[in-house]
Amino acid sequence: MVKAVNPVPNVAPSWNIAPSQQAMAVRRHPKTGERHLDLLTWGFVPHWADDLKTERKPINARAETVATSPMFRAAFAHNRCLVPADAYYEWQMTTDGKQPFAFARQDGAPMMLAGLWDVWQGAGGARLRSFTLITTSANEIARPIHGRMPVIVEAGDWPLWLGDEEGDPGELLQPAGDEVLKAWPVSCRVNSPANDDVQLVEERW
Repeated sequence: MVKAVNPVPNVAPSWNIAPSQQAMAVRRHPKTGERHLDLLTWGFVPHWADDLKTERKPINARAETVATSPMFRAAFAHNRCLVPADAYYEWQMTTDGKQPFAFARQDGAPMMLAGLWDVWQGAGGARLRSFTLITTSANEIARPIHGRMPVIVEAGDWPLWLGDEEGDPGELLQPAGDEVLKAWPVSCRVNSPANDDVQLVEERW
């Protein structure tokens, strides 16, 4: 269990978080070392960005290049976070179009996805706290559906990923074990962010 010192953000549950929307993330305070659970916007904006309107806002960072990419390397070194999720969606190309699938842990526990965060501040004082998710090559469960998957950080590795412990966080950027996840087809209603209800994660027959 990730213990945060601040109150849980007062936000309704979501079954279909889309880019540009907010999601909860666990971060380590750089001065106190305490863990905070905060709402961040999905779509990474580095602190050095000049124009918020024209800046690209990547929702994913590749594990293979995240430590060296000019966009992400500072955040990878200092601003790593965990993004809790009960499930995530991916799409498989079929002869009839794209079929969405849901992925979740087989043990029923929430996933902790590896992310990076940063804070951008405009000239007028406006602040944007944003994040991106790190993806890696797919494991045997995910590969038939999509070639990439988010990095899932196991509980024993949370201290290393958040910076509580010394070590190389790059070693954690691996596909989840084949026994960790399960996948099932879901309704194409998930394709629209306007649809956001628990029925989205029910299996499509």
